[in-house]
Amino acid sequence: MAITVAELLAEPQLGLTLLAGSAGNHNRITWAHTSDLPRLWEWVTGGELMMTNGLSIPAEAAGQVALAEALVDAGAGALAIGAQMHAPELMPEFLAACERLPLPLINVPYPLPFIAIARTVAESSLLEESRRLRQTARIYDLLRTAGTSEDPLQGLLLGLGAELDADLFVVDRRCLHPWHPDGQPLPDFLQAELAQLTGRISLAGKKFQWHRLHGRHVLMMDIPTHANALLVVLPNNDPVPDAVVLLHAATVLGLELSRKVLSLESEHRLASEFLLQAVDGRLGTAELESRLTAFDVPAEDFLVVSISADHGERLGNVHVELWRHGFPAACLRRFNTLHVAVSAAVTDDILIHCAGPDVRIGISSPTSAPGIQRALQESLWALGSAKGNALNLARYAEGASWLGLTSFEEGTALVERLLGPIFAYEQSQEGDLLVTLRTYLDTQRSWQKTAAALFAHRQTVIYRIRKISELTGLDMTETSTLAQLWFALQIHEAMHK
Repeated sequence: MAITVAELLAEPQLGLTLLAGSAGNHNRITWAHTSDLPRLWEWVTGGELMMTNGLSIPAEAAGQVALAEALVDAGAGALAIGAQMHAPELMPEFLAACERLPLPLINVPYPLPFIAIARTVAESSLLEESRRLRQTARIYDLLRTAGTSEDPLQGLLLGLGAELDADLFVVDRRCLHPWHPDGQPLPDFLQAELAQLTGRISLAGKKFQWHRLHGRHVLMMDIPTHANALLVVLPNNDPVPDAVVLLHAATVLGLELSRKVLSLESEHRLASEFLLQAVDGRLGTAELESRLTAFDVPAEDFLVVSISADHGERLGNVHVELWRHGFPAACLRRFNTLHVAVSAAVTDDILIHCAGPDVRIGISSPTSAPGIQRALQESLWALGSAKGNALNLARYAEGASWLGLTSFEEGTALVERLLGPIFAYEQSQEGDLLVTLRTYLDTQRSWQKTAAALFAHRQTVIYRIRKISELTGLDMTETSTLAQLWFALQIHEAMHK
């Protein structure tokens, strides 16, 4: 076992004396670390004897008390200060705080080198190192045995908790919900406290950080390879689990999370192929219902959600996020838009949270399997409404209308009336009338810019615009005509993404 503070003080060759904090003499010292940086507690991983020549000690009483409290919160085993070096006067309030917490405060006589203390701690930890190696081996073996259980991640968490004598939780650092849909939620007394803590402390780049909440040590620790996965460790007893062993535990959990994500990616590819066939009308009702159910999407009550982002790659993890929050989904990405079939029970907040910031979301009316194609049109219509009204999210037939129209039926009718003759002509004749019209409007009706953009002659552009006027019976010099055609193009493009 690691040496205790009392045992370290009893080493005659060191000549250490206790200044305050005698109630902490039973604290076990896992390591001895020297630092003279101002925020001494940031270098604590749990159980260390922190040694300083005094430069880390504030001069004022309030600063000294805050230092003692922060060290205890971070899990330090004791604080040692070199005598006759650079320490300011130790204030009575500081000594009282060390006694109250308790934090053993040790005086290091001059000129005893700190390395002598570190060597004593290291030599006493040889047996502890052997125990740590055996415990690490058992932790990695848990990954093998947990893989045979019905829920490998929860089985692994239970096994690790028993090995570390602690309760373990894997949560999403952004919302503190369980990372796994069937995972155990944080205890009520921790939920609000950790929400405040993560709001004011950035853990980016930190392996782990101990805190003291409600009189108990709590560890928040990164899980490798999963940016938003946070391991919360609540020890059942002191001393707290060894930092090195905890790093191995987090690595094992990271491997299990990666294994689960790989499984989800395989399902995601199959779901994407299915959804492509479904929206193209290649599947019958019975097969639609069967396949939706196989992907855990309720065939009788689901939504189609269309999510648009500037870069389609930002949408690549939405299916995992939805699954983690208890909403399995079938997803199909087309360019920078993701189409999602998901339970109608999903909330707007969950969709926004899972899709991330700076996206636009359009949601269809609840539907059943036979209505999946119509639902896609509704979601695209709602997406156009979200974009047109600068909203994060819009539901079909709810909220502000888009371009003065209230439904995609009205939009389809407008498109057919204005652009239908052009569609019919292009099906029977080779031509680029629609592309020319779009480019002509995008370039503020400049013949020269349109011709340059299309790599065509100016006279060719003029001919095509006149042909559009002839087919539609519209006067292309009228502003109202151009406005109607622009509206029709926006609707047509939104409904065919």
